[in-house]
Amino acid sequence: MKTSGRLTALAVALLLAALPACSRSGERAAGGTGGSAGPQTARTGAAGPAFRGGHPAAAGAGDPYFPELGNGGYDVSHYALTLAYDPDSGRLEGTAEITAKATEDLSAFHLDLLGMEVSGATVDGHAARVDQDGQELTLWPRDHIGKGAAFRGVVRYAGTPESIVHDHGWREGWLRTDRGAVAFGEPTGSMTWFPGNHHPSDKASYDITVTVPEGLQAISNGQLRARRTSGDRATFHWHQAEPMASYVATVAIGSYDIKTSKTRSGVPVLSAVDTTARVDEDGTVLGRFPEIMEWAEGRFGPYPFATAGLIVDQAAGIPYALETQTRPTIPADAFHTTNVVHEMAHQWFGNSVTPRTWRDMWLNEGFATYAEWLWTEDHGGATAQEHFDRNHAKAADDHAWDFPPAEPPSASDISRQPVYVRGAMVLHRVRQAVGDEGFRDLVRGWALRHRHGHASTKDFTAYAEARAGRDLDPIWDAWLHGDGKPA
Repeated sequence: MKTSGRLTALAVALLLAALPACSRSGERAAGGTGGSAGPQTARTGAAGPAFRGGHPAAAGAGDPYFPELGNGGYDVSHYALTLAYDPDSGRLEGTAEITAKATEDLSAFHLDLLGMEVSGATVDGHAARVDQDGQELTLWPRDHIGKGAAFRGVVRYAGTPESIVHDHGWREGWLRTDRGAVAFGEPTGSMTWFPGNHHPSDKASYDITVTVPEGLQAISNGQLRARRTSGDRATFHWHQAEPMASYVATVAIGSYDIKTSKTRSGVPVLSAVDTTARVDEDGTVLGRFPEIMEWAEGRFGPYPFATAGLIVDQAAGIPYALETQTRPTIPADAFHTTNVVHEMAHQWFGNSVTPRTWRDMWLNEGFATYAEWLWTEDHGGATAQEHFDRNHAKAADDHAWDFPPAEPPSASDISRQPVYVRGAMVLHRVRQAVGDEGFRDLVRGWALRHRHGHASTKDFTAYAEARAGRDLDPIWDAWLHGDGKPA
């Protein structure tokens, strides 16, 4: 994630610090990750003795900051989402087919879904009872699901998706625009538009099929498999083969100029630029995309996905860029080369190597911020050392030193300045310790070691020490875990 020209990193840091205090001006207040939205429980589906009793698996993945986000008891391998959206009314109709494997014996299991009404569900082809309570959607299958068994749940739902809104207007989730919508999921917003196991520890492949009025396009992750028109409706089918965390899944609906090309390594590029956006009129930034990709592969190793590109949207109310997988979404007024570098670095660090919990966020943002420093260093601008020195010169009471990057105090702190800037400073200290070539090898090796997987702070520190061949505790103690400004 990268802030736009409208909001500086510090402004967003201060804004996110106020995240728990939320408004309800016609939109869902933040906090869907911390409990139900109300005491009501809705039930649909068959009932009676055909449904086995018992306790469902855990209603939460146990994240240190979002304990009720995600779920226990199963692992999703694939989502097939079939969506139809009416921009005039804002109504979304969806069917989610979820293929998963039970990791324990299940009498019922949870999904995360906020603000949408479920009309019915099946598990392995048989009607399932549905309980809805706030963000918790519980499916009670007809038959017990044994540990290790594969199963398929299908949920039919509809409604007007509610974005999650925070103080000062910062929003996530399904963001309605003048001409369509854009889905932003970090960290919790993906549950506003489809049911799933919405924690980064459970990644899956995706097929996302979206029907919209003819004349509009629906852009999503991965490869465009098909586009067809029936009457006054157009349908787009996107396929994301490599594992993806739900928070970087996206749908962007609007009117876009589509630009296609290939990188020098042969990766197909599809970029969508809002037709109403007056950006990059000379093609400078888009024209540098192949160069950025080639540079990133040289720095970080082979690109981890089958396709690449960008979404540039004019939609108001989107104050930051997001590393939506294979196709980062960047607001029109923030469409700058450094933002593209930042979000493309996330394809390696965050999207392919995904944090095990939200406490490990610095592994995303520290790497992406340091990628900006490396880019300017390699292209005649400030060196990484100069970036480091400028930031280290900040006063001891500056917000950069509010907390250590590996230990944000709360959920509202995971996207604040220490995670980004001080996270990058940790990496620079590692570079100083192992040398330039050692650091290049370490970064490329890290991206390959955990390609399409997950990693924690402990995983990184152990890996860095193994590559360095020595203890790096002075760096971890002062820069990664230490309080205050390091000497």
